[in-house]
Amino acid sequence: MDSIDRSQLASLDAWIEKASKDGAVPIFCGENGDMDTIGSAIALASAIPKALACGLSQDKVAKRICDETNAPFRFINKNSPALPKKIGGIICVDAASPSQIGIELPNGVPVCVIDHHPTDGWELGEDDMAIKWPVRATTQIVFSYLREFHEDSLTEPVRKLLLAGLITDTGRFKHADQQALSDGADLLNGSKIDYASFVEEVEKDEINDSERGSMIAGLSRVKATTAGDWHLMYTNVGANESRMCRVLLTAGAEVALTSRYRDGITRLS
Repeated sequence: MDSIDRSQLASLDAWIEKASKDGAVPIFCGENGDMDTIGSAIALASAIPKALACGLSQDKVAKRICDETNAPFRFINKNSPALPKKIGGIICVDAASPSQIGIELPNGVPVCVIDHHPTDGWELGEDDMAIKWPVRATTQIVFSYLREFHEDSLTEPVRKLLLAGLITDTGRFKHADQQALSDGADLLNGSKIDYASFVEEVEKDEINDSERGSMIAGLSRVKATTAGDWHLMYTNVGANESRMCRVLLTAGAEVALTSRYRDGITRLS
């Protein structure tokens, strides 16, 4: 893809090397804890001795895949995050703005943002950097970096984490482009991952009675409209926004929109 500047990967490697010399390198995940942000952070941390993936939460898919791969991840407290005393740099993955990390980042520490979202609420200084590629998942950027500079880190568990992030963010490749398909094939090549079995594991649907009740309530509030040739369905839910969107798409929506309000913040999916 012409809009991808792969020369940025060398700059990223140099930034990481300098940050690692200056101290620990925490890799923060987006607050929603989905598979793309969790997989990207853990996979990247596997190549950086002083790095550790951390964040506020993991969604069900991320937790299941992390448990299955024994992936190291540190949960942090939103009100009093216990961060290392000496930090050389902070990496934030799959977060379009500082608010999406969910905690206040320490001042005076270099920041590197790795993301695939077109929106950007970051204000970066001269010691900071950002890699924002127009790809379908942040795991694609991390995969490109590891393949270029740390190929030995592409173990079977790391490939699973990266592939799971790509599968979930593309809706099992329904929203993939040529680059996403190519990266998915490259992640499988050289591995022993059985794609069909792995997709089944990623998409395993587990829901408890409370979540089921929330889904039913959300369905009772569904509103439908059209915008030109597009059929839109919208509702607000208390949890499981992504699952609700999938239900609305199955019901015939071409655009599915859900909102969730919690702790004074409204989140759209």
